[in-house]
Amino acid sequence: MVSSLLETIHFYHTNDIHSHFEYWLRSQYFIRNERLAYAEKGEPSFLFDVGDHLDRSNIYTEATLGLGNVKLLNEAQYDVVTIGNNEGITLDFDELYHLYDDARFEVVVANLKAANGENPKWLKPYTILRTKYGTKIGVIGATAFYELFYKELQWEITEPRKAIISIAKELRGEVDILLCLSHLGITEDEMLAQECPELDVIFGAHTHHFLEEGKMVNGVLLTGCGKFGAYTGHLVIQYDHERRKIVHKEEMVIDNALLPEIEGELEFLEQLSHTGKELMSEPLFQSAKSYNKEWFHHSQISRLFAKAVLEHTGADCAMFNAGIFLDGLKKGNVSKYDIHRILPHPINLCVVELTGRQLKEVYLQAKNEEWSQLELRGLGFRGLVFGKILTYEFSVNKNRELIVKGEVSDLNKTYQLATLDMFTFGYFFPNFKYAKKKYYLPYFLRDVLVEYCKRHFS
Repeated sequence: MVSSLLETIHFYHTNDIHSHFEYWLRSQYFIRNERLAYAEKGEPSFLFDVGDHLDRSNIYTEATLGLGNVKLLNEAQYDVVTIGNNEGITLDFDELYHLYDDARFEVVVANLKAANGENPKWLKPYTILRTKYGTKIGVIGATAFYELFYKELQWEITEPRKAIISIAKELRGEVDILLCLSHLGITEDEMLAQECPELDVIFGAHTHHFLEEGKMVNGVLLTGCGKFGAYTGHLVIQYDHERRKIVHKEEMVIDNALLPEIEGELEFLEQLSHTGKELMSEPLFQSAKSYNKEWFHHSQISRLFAKAVLEHTGADCAMFNAGIFLDGLKKGNVSKYDIHRILPHPINLCVVELTGRQLKEVYLQAKNEEWSQLELRGLGFRGLVFGKILTYEFSVNKNRELIVKGEVSDLNKTYQLATLDMFTFGYFFPNFKYAKKKYYLPYFLRDVLVEYCKRHFS
């Protein structure tokens, strides 16, 4: 307390770590020491995570299905977290349902519930924290609105801003400070601030935005600390007990790379990797030959994968980028670890229904040579180079006719194209956005390949 009436409260926050633990030890050591120092001065502190702490492209996370991430959050003494899309839609129903069973922190998600049956015991729309001086702090959480994905995974998700606003109006009279953990993205956060001045601070995530001193919108302070654990946010709020209001709020960002290196950082990372490899060492199938990978044209592994995709979905044709293969398939015993190294992406298959005319347009768009050199970050892609877009069972001949499964197509007929979910988010093929789609969840690309090889290589 600065005085008997003015209370200073500290909030440390992380977001979009995506299982990048390079700076984890030093940042958590720093936060712990800071919190202890403030406690000695009589200033309360809290620690939040705003989602996408886990990412299944990381070996340790994949091997533990996120439970290892929860263990790290427990050890770091987080107080409240919300989930991101990587927690929400890259785990199957049971895996998410039990993800936080042993959490020693609270999990707030206002816009999610189980579609059938009871919610998991950890799931709550908000929580109320209290400082030792009696200040009540409401913390609401919400996650990005991936409706089709959650539905396929047996969860019901609602429009997040509506859920937050409803709870904020209900809580405002009960609490002294009202905060939101928003895994919605900067645009949504700005709209939320305009629509919901009841909130004092929106802790941001999802779009990996970086707000060095925060951003004030309609009296609401917005935060954002980039991605991959590069930064930690530190929000300071001063609350006047006599006037029963916040008199100051200030955000600052800590660059974790500039923090002192902690002894054992390299060993910590090696241990996580070693644990992951050990847990994923069991052989899945045996391959009689090796399959090479190429990033700028067709390869043995791309042809094998195309067969797996078409068999798994029953679609007429398939399309994916060659850059998804980070390695080739070796001869002999193939383990979970080997497959994860080849296809680490948290990407699902999607079948899109298109007319022949639309499919022809997609084929011609896919020939864009510039795309092959893209260094894509995000949309589930965890590769180095995007690579050439490969098409199977459809092409355009020299007479500019669309050929599907070896025959000249009817441009008015509907065809089913199996592709990657990341192509359906509107960035590459505009036709996909409004087309009828079916997502194949919870199977990742590696799961589809494994199941095919188990069936055909035995």
